[in-house]
Amino acid sequence: MSLPDIRTIRTYGHAYDNNRLKEKLLSCLKYLGEEGLRNALRLYYTLKKPDLPAHARAVILGALGYFILPLDAIPDLLPVLGLTDDIGILAAAVATVAIHMDDDVKARAEARLAALLGR
Repeated sequence: MSLPDIRTIRTYGHAYDNNRLKEKLLSCLKYLGEEGLRNALRLYYTLKKPDLPAHARAVILGALGYFILPLDAIPDLLPVLGLTDDIGILAAAVATVAIHMDDDVKARAEARLAALLGR
């Protein structure tokens, strides 16, 4: 099974919601891994930038929306394996919009990551 391309992922933007993202991150903390969590947080903080171009916003909303949805390419109910597609989508979105991730975004994501991991 292959992952959807980034254009397809944009269609998942309708599923994005701040509260649902927080719930999903907390419920998947154990299985998502530090890098997956870092990617989700970087996307979240990049999305908050007021000057973010529309195409980057669409990619981020799509990736985070895909992550939130319980039904995707590989069901999230399968421990570890169920999040592999989500991790791949988050990584692809980060690579696509990385130019918009400044030091402030990275610092905010790292601070939140440390708080979530109890550091």
